[in-house]
Amino acid sequence: MNFSRMLSVIAMLSIAGCNIQTPQTNTQPTESRSLRGGTPSPIATPVRAKPKSEIKEAKLIAVGDIMMHSTQTRSGYDAKKQTYNFDNFFAPVKSILSTGDWVIGNLETPLAGKDAGGYTGYPLFNAPAQLADAAKKAGFNILTTANNHALDRGEKGVIRTIGNLGDRKIASTGTAKSIAEASRTLIITKNNISLAMLAYSYGTNGIPIPKGKDYLVSLIDEKKIVKDIAKARKQGADIIAISLHFGDEYQRQPNPQQKQLVENLLKAGADIILGSHPHVVQPYKIFNFPGKNGKTRKAVAIYSMGNFISGQTQKYTDLGVIMQINIRKKFPEKTTEITSIKTIPTWVHRYTLNNKTNYRVLPLETTVTQKKDSLLTNSQYQLLKAYLQEMNNHLNSLNKKDKTAVKTAPTPTNSASAE
Repeated sequence: MNFSRMLSVIAMLSIAGCNIQTPQTNTQPTESRSLRGGTPSPIATPVRAKPKSEIKEAKLIAVGDIMMHSTQTRSGYDAKKQTYNFDNFFAPVKSILSTGDWVIGNLETPLAGKDAGGYTGYPLFNAPAQLADAAKKAGFNILTTANNHALDRGEKGVIRTIGNLGDRKIASTGTAKSIAEASRTLIITKNNISLAMLAYSYGTNGIPIPKGKDYLVSLIDEKKIVKDIAKARKQGADIIAISLHFGDEYQRQPNPQQKQLVENLLKAGADIILGSHPHVVQPYKIFNFPGKNGKTRKAVAIYSMGNFISGQTQKYTDLGVIMQINIRKKFPEKTTEITSIKTIPTWVHRYTLNNKTNYRVLPLETTVTQKKDSLLTNSQYQLLKAYLQEMNNHLNSLNKKDKTAVKTAPTPTNSASAE
């Protein structure tokens, strides 16, 4: 074998000796071991951020009947300017009302214009639209219009009243201009909490609703109200408040029919019942119902908030109440609850100034405590102090154990002469 062939053989043997199998790195995706019957390998999953916990709160403030007797209308007239101004009615309570997110009152008079039979008091009311200006300035943003005086100026009065409130950006409910408007639920959202406001009246003082136009005034019909509650909840309402114009005039305790209707509506899902019509204050009551996830659902009803302002002079008709209800909503759970309830008794002060009778609403506790009002006498302060104590006791009287059984709820009658 020559030398060159020997070198070739040696080179070939060297190459063959180097052909040794070594582990290969697999660059392809590996098959999950679990698919091959082995122990699953851990798979990294993205970490989701925990929803932020947050609490939102809002305050509902409500008062009773905003009436307009002839003496009140005259008190706001400026003969030189030939116009009306009623700002002084609510000035002493403006600081309280303005703290509310929803500020609600029952407007118990049409605002139909002077050409609709003039401005009149009882029994057929019609007030200047400047009453709405005063309410707006004081902080009201919702006025209910379902009451026994809704039709005092007929269909025209209903339509004009809604228009006058709308022009001032005051929401209204309880009367409507059309079927479509009546079918809409008033829902107003504040601080991410949605309130549905519904309103109904026992009747219209015997004034018939025009044929085919039942939508003009919402009357109390329990089955319909229950459906409206369900509808409001479906539309996203967190809290449902209902204004009920019902009960017996000048009676300081609710009758069995009021109690039964209230309980039925709260059980059906309403959270707050705001009563009016008796013209005197009736107590409020706190209810506890089974809620979601084993929790208790709190609800509250005041059977009558009395007169907020009026020209009435019968005993107790000059006393009213401001209801304050705090509401809390938790996120991300989106659960809503009533957290606190406060009542502020009020008194309508009727006084003479500039040779005419004037009216204003005073908060009793602040007035008695501060004792700085130059328009009040010492004897009036003593009277108001007694009123304050009596009203506080009266308002909370039903939150003691109620042993009264309520069995029936007949349809409310339509009184022809009710104020």
